[in-house]
Amino acid sequence: MSLLLAPWTRLSLLVVLLVSAGACVVLYEPQRLLSRGWPPELPLGAGVLLFAAAYGLCTAAFVPRPLLNLAAGAVFGSAFGLVAAVGGTVLGAAVAFGLGRVLGQEALRPYLRGRWLLAADGQLNRHGFRSVLAVRIFPGVPFAAANYLAAVSRCGWLPFLLATALGTVPNTAAYVIAGASAASPGSPAFLVSSGFIALSAVVAGAVAWRKRHRLAPPASEAPAHRPRAVHPPVVTAAPHGP
Repeated sequence: MSLLLAPWTRLSLLVVLLVSAGACVVLYEPQRLLSRGWPPELPLGAGVLLFAAAYGLCTAAFVPRPLLNLAAGAVFGSAFGLVAAVGGTVLGAAVAFGLGRVLGQEALRPYLRGRWLLAADGQLNRHGFRSVLAVRIFPGVPFAAANYLAAVSRCGWLPFLLATALGTVPNTAAYVIAGASAASPGSPAFLVSSGFIALSAVVAGAVAWRKRHRLAPPASEAPAHRPRAVHPPVVTAAPHGP
């Protein structure tokens, strides 16, 4: 029993679950089922709840959220699609956070090394809500990576989920509106939402480009190149004659 509860055993189980989930996504493409095979006879409220549940499981299995957001807009329209997408986002974040916290935190925390990882861990420990909110608003940070990094840290459940619910609304709304108006690509709603998505991607790329120099280690951590020591030539005295 103690072997089953060992940190590395739980981490191995987490890895198996994530690999299996990723394989299922590649084989079955659940995002297509959500966008094309959704039963239309379901009541609206039940449909939104079931879609949010399926959305959450799909995000925990690494299905890209933009595809799911487009599907939510196509199935339910802008308003109810946004409710389903944000609800599914919070549920998926909670599933990933819970898996990472229960199965991976104890095994991985001793290996938090490096300037970037330690800085991120410190921010999440001290300023959980503010840090997660910034990560969710910035569109360039992978959703799953942020979930599992927060799980390994000591960020609390409530700040994590509340910041996720608030911070993902702008980008999620843009994709949902684009999905809801995709049948009319010339409509103002589709053009505005598509422009917002493109602008967000450009801003994220520009910020990442400007901050790229911070990836290099500081001068104090760079290996010092010591000049090769130059030894003076050995001068030997000439032998004296008789």
